[in-house]
Amino acid sequence: MYIPDIYKNENQESITAFLRENSFGILINQTNGKLWATHIPLELGINKEGKTILEGHISKENPQWKGFAENDQILAVFSGPHSYISPSWYDHENVPTWNYIAVHVYGKIKIIEGDAVIESLKKLVDKYEQNSQNPVRIEDLSEKTMMQSRGIVAFEIEIEEIQAQQKMSQNRDDKNYQNIISELEKTNKNQSIAVANEMKKCPR
Repeated sequence: MYIPDIYKNENQESITAFLRENSFGILINQTNGKLWATHIPLELGINKEGKTILEGHISKENPQWKGFAENDQILAVFSGPHSYISPSWYDHENVPTWNYIAVHVYGKIKIIEGDAVIESLKKLVDKYEQNSQNPVRIEDLSEKTMMQSRGIVAFEIEIEEIQAQQKMSQNRDDKNYQNIISELEKTNKNQSIAVANEMKKCPR
């Protein structure tokens, strides 16, 4: 991904937090000679070798998994809040633009099987059920229900490179920067307000 230096995020703690909070990503690879993409949760983890990985699964009916053996190189794309930035918010003439946060993760993918599949599902369910009034646990599901796990292909991605972009008007002076935040908050749009909140935290 093209990232101007001013928008490059190299803070590993910040990137890790972003990936944990925005784990619904796009898994991209090449399958049958063409690019293929699937929208799925991809969770950060550590494998038995102590390497940072992404864990996930897709349906066996999705032909994308057949491309994993042909070419193990993948790209996972994660997006955060984004919003249109109007040039009318500046104290000088300028052009429209867009503020956003995005992370691209490159790595090698491999299919996992056996107990590792159930463990991966358990971690996924535990994460998203923790705030439920009546949390569901993999351990409590019936054998009949768990038979559905035979219909998925689970995998882990060993991370080789992370590219992170945080385009939050860092190229603006303090006066215009604060005005953009103020105008974003006036929109009453969730995405725009989220961008304003990120701008308040963004190092400049």
